[in-house]
Amino acid sequence: MAASRRRRTTAIAAAVAAVALTAGLTTGCDAVNKALDCVQTAEAIADSVTDLQQAVENASNDPTQIDESLQSIDQNLNEIGDKTDNADLDKATEDMRKAVTEVQTAIKNGDQTPDISGVTDAAGELTKVCRP
Repeated sequence: MAASRRRRTTAIAAAVAAVALTAGLTTGCDAVNKALDCVQTAEAIADSVTDLQQAVENASNDPTQIDESLQSIDQNLNEIGDKTDNADLDKATEDMRKAVTEVQTAIKNGDQTPDISGVTDAAGELTKVCRP
């Protein structure tokens, strides 16, 4: 199951990267910047969400993995915020940050297998922003 999620996440990231790069090659500088921002976002978030999904699946073995994955997502979001001034991408990363905070709050309140659908949904929204 984790392998299929990983493949799906990787496929999404690859598709976003291809579309974003193609859009960047056919339009002006703003589109190129957006395309690069989106490629970086897709790669960082796809990897982090895959790690989070695996951590939740393995929570009974090592519950600290969830927190580490959430910290990784948060760090990636900070890096993305530093690299872009695209308003749509900023909004999508803020939505992702809110979803991460909700999972962190659930864990803090004792939920050892939190619902991460908000995080995966937010990751999907990030990919929508990257479409031309």
